[in-house]
Amino acid sequence: EMAASSCCLLLFLLLPWLVTASHSPPGCKIRITSKGLDLVKQEGLHFVEQELQNITVSDLHGKEGQFHYNISQVKVVDLQLAFSDLYFQPQQHLVFNINNASISLRFRRQLLYWFFYDIGSINASADGVHIHTVLQLAKDESGRLKISNITCNASIARMHAGFSGTLRKVYEFLSTFIVTGMRFLLSQQICPSLEHASLVLLNSVLDTVPVRNYVDEHVGIDYSLLRDPAVSTDTLDLDFKGMFFPRARENQELENHAVEPVIKETERMVYVAFSEYFFDSAMHAYFQAGVLAIELRGEKVPKDLEVLLRATFFGTIFMLSPAVDAPLRLVLQVSAPPRCIIKPSGTSISVSAFLNISLVPPGRPAVQLSSMAMETKLSAKVFLQGKALRVQLDLRRFRIYSKQSALESLALFSLQAPLKTLLQLTIMPIINERTKKGVQIPLPEGMDFTKEVVTNHAGFITVGADLHFSKGLREVIEKYRPAPTAPAYPSSRPAEPSMDPRQL
Repeated sequence: EMAASSCCLLLFLLLPWLVTASHSPPGCKIRITSKGLDLVKQEGLHFVEQELQNITVSDLHGKEGQFHYNISQVKVVDLQLAFSDLYFQPQQHLVFNINNASISLRFRRQLLYWFFYDIGSINASADGVHIHTVLQLAKDESGRLKISNITCNASIARMHAGFSGTLRKVYEFLSTFIVTGMRFLLSQQICPSLEHASLVLLNSVLDTVPVRNYVDEHVGIDYSLLRDPAVSTDTLDLDFKGMFFPRARENQELENHAVEPVIKETERMVYVAFSEYFFDSAMHAYFQAGVLAIELRGEKVPKDLEVLLRATFFGTIFMLSPAVDAPLRLVLQVSAPPRCIIKPSGTSISVSAFLNISLVPPGRPAVQLSSMAMETKLSAKVFLQGKALRVQLDLRRFRIYSKQSALESLALFSLQAPLKTLLQLTIMPIINERTKKGVQIPLPEGMDFTKEVVTNHAGFITVGADLHFSKGLREVIEKYRPAPTAPAYPSSRPAEPSMDPRQL
């Protein structure tokens, strides 16, 4: 018993550590608030109206004594969905309610009573329509957010039809049978229509969220969800991996030791948070891809700097008299993956690099004049434009020193200012041009950010923004709807409703 108690005590002490170890911190986090959900509700309600207008109701036919009736070609002509609500329901659900709605219908009538035959159209309306839908959100196998399940209940409080024509009194007599049947058939079609709209059509919109895609020819990014969404009464939080990877080694993993982003705000429609890991993994991926290097040769080296460099290394050049007029080559090579540091006061990036200065005589091997180490700190301005996260870099600190001796470092002191100017005027514009494109944030197509505000915290950045739809849900769905496939065997076209009373 004592051994069992000791084991339980040890497990109890280790449990917090085990829970922490199994919880992978996200590199990117998105929070959608109730205000954002209100905007989604407006677009979603318009989408639901379109889906309900396309409801297909089966034909209704029957016999009461000597009366034979057939109701066909039922079409929804108008909807009034004035009272609707969309809200979060913990732990993983969205609830969509429609109350006291009305649906107007028009259908074709056919009636045979002894030798009397009547044909025409009937207008009807379903009032007190109530629809209660619960959508379950989950992470699928690929790490994408999906609607995994839907529960739906629909009811119609009352329904009436307006009859006209020579046999109006007969129709009024049969209205109880016709209206009751139509009410049943209509209510049976509402939920299947919404289930298809959610599990098929809305999921096709969620398929447009980037999960694992290429940023450029060198690196890609992994936006897979780490876990199911966390839903509270006011927010929906999504934890994304947010890791860049070199395309040459796509399965490579970079362990996340950064601070987990914490979003506390709920005032804006959406918040996006990025940890230091998000930026570190990007620089690590580019470093491994071997693209963090810049070469300047000949006329690309600023003239003032070239004169100064030739004067600095005059002795070496003079000893190589055939190469006195050879062009200069400067190669700036990052020596280790840069590191991002995010503080409430701002964001900076620390870079260690080598600068190799050489002469390149035509037709002869290059002659190295110097190889110096550089330590640079860049300030980074992070901002959103559309759905692209962009970074603007600026040189803050710069230091060069010799890898050989302190005496040579002292001799290079005169190069400190001109090389810093070279970085500011020549190298930084090249780097910022490469970061200009940015990287897409994981939002569905047709949804963009507006009024973005960036806030720095200890170890992460948050971007608060509002949302707007640049494309409607229907437009996105139609764009990605798979093309219909032809049937393997030709099928006959459905027959039109009969005009012959004998076939009623």
